[in-house]
Amino acid sequence: MEAKRNARKEIVGRVASAKMDKTISVSVVRSIKHPKYGKYFKKTKTFYAHDDKNECNENDIVRIMETRPLSRLKRWRLVEIVERAK
Repeated sequence: MEAKRNARKEIVGRVASAKMDKTISVSVVRSIKHPKYGKYFKKTKTFYAHDDKNECNENDIVRIMETRPLSRLKRWRLVEIVERAK
């Protein structure tokens, strides 16, 4: 019998920091509508992701995928670099 893997979440965000070894900090910005007043505002969340080859730089746009816990804060890993910083 083959073990079936569940679908992993994928998020696209901007690299906020790449100063750590094999770790990047990814900022994801979402637009949320206020429940009462209806105004849209930006909400930012930061994720720590595993970058095995240290290939990311700041302001790159990357796709990260959910994975098993790799450290105390890292639960995501780098899938691909969508766009390099200019």
